[in-house]
Amino acid sequence: MKLSRVFATLCVGLVSTVSSVSFAQSGPSIEPQRPSEPSGALDVVPTSPSVSPETVAARRSPEVFELNPVSRFWAVRATAELGVLSVVSHTIQLSQTGSTIDYVREGGQNNLALFARVSAEVELGRHHNFVFLYQPIDLRTQVRVARDLLINNVLFARGTGLDLRYGFDFYRLSYMYDFFADPNQELSVGATFQLRNAAISFTSTDGVNRVLNSNVGLVPALKARGRYTFRSGVFMGFEVDGIYANIPGLNGSDIPVEGAILDGSIRAGLRLWGPTEVFVNLRYLGGGSRGVGRDVMAPGDGYVNNWFHTMAISIGANVR
Repeated sequence: MKLSRVFATLCVGLVSTVSSVSFAQSGPSIEPQRPSEPSGALDVVPTSPSVSPETVAARRSPEVFELNPVSRFWAVRATAELGVLSVVSHTIQLSQTGSTIDYVREGGQNNLALFARVSAEVELGRHHNFVFLYQPIDLRTQVRVARDLLINNVLFARGTGLDLRYGFDFYRLSYMYDFFADPNQELSVGATFQLRNAAISFTSTDGVNRVLNSNVGLVPALKARGRYTFRSGVFMGFEVDGIYANIPGLNGSDIPVEGAILDGSIRAGLRLWGPTEVFVNLRYLGGGSRGVGRDVMAPGDGYVNNWFHTMAISIGANVR
């Protein structure tokens, strides 16, 4: 009997202990919380009527790196291209009594050459675009001349080995006004200022005869650019810089020399992750000049008649 009482007393004590511990851990009762508002109500991205829903949806996602937020007043972009260039037609005459040389047929420019260019861009207020571009062109060839060539009154006899260089690097600063604020559409017009850095040379392989013609000049031109991006991320566009002038100032000189430049391209590409894009580009690049320059390279008379026509195909990438 006593044993049963002891056992009952132990059970009651154990139950009391467990109950007190459970109450201490749970603490005072807490009111059930109200259901939280849907998270989408706080996930708001500022938009404007000119920004497409696809752009807003992409920029709302935390997984997409955003280089140029919609709310920012300015934006930056960069482009690089790499491909091949083919000289379609190229002739030059130095001095009025000089020979007209066909660079493609007899000057070794019948092979493909490396094509590359880079550009950087700043956009202000959705409409104002400033672009800086660098375009190297450096064609070096070696031939054995099949006829007598008179270049700047220097004679290169038939059979002479000849090293030729045609360098025409240029730097270009452009301003354009974009009529659309939507980043998926563009129609821009403006002006370009191109600084050419020409270096032309003909050197016999024995080093006896050499003709050099080099100059730096600023050429103004007109510019236009357009682009449309589909919902899928595929885009198409065009770009053109060009001018024709035969009056001082517009031709990049203070003398009446005829001059022209034309740089036109069409492209198609695809938007990848975040701000990156890839594209394929087809480009015509050409121009030339005819007349007597200000800097006369002795023993010539300063006359130059040089016309250059090329086609290039390249692949490129944008960061925008």
